[in-house]
Amino acid sequence: MVRSFRDLIVWQRGIDVTVAVYRLTKDFPREEMYGLTSQIRRSAVSVPSNIAEGHGRLNTREFRHFVAIARGSNFELQTQLEIAKALKFGDPVLLAEVESLSHEVGRMLFGLLESLES
Repeated sequence: MVRSFRDLIVWQRGIDVTVAVYRLTKDFPREEMYGLTSQIRRSAVSVPSNIAEGHGRLNTREFRHFVAIARGSNFELQTQLEIAKALKFGDPVLLAEVESLSHEVGRMLFGLLESLES
């Protein structure tokens, strides 16, 4: 296993998704601050946070569990992005960037889960 969660490319890309989400949601309607904006941000933050927490558990079984939670949070984020798109919230270019990053992270999380199974 790598020495630090910071060495994991999937964690680094999770940080990229989170930063992009904050850029995207800063222009969402003010009335969504405690609604969809907050939900999207929490889902995004959850992805790299759970990777880091799981890595810190020093146990492959627990790490896998937290990576699975991160994967679920990423799916939650993708669903919320679809809602934002349907409501025409945010810059479409930024939205597409966040979606692309989220899908990339999703593939990486799946690969990490597979590698932790063996």
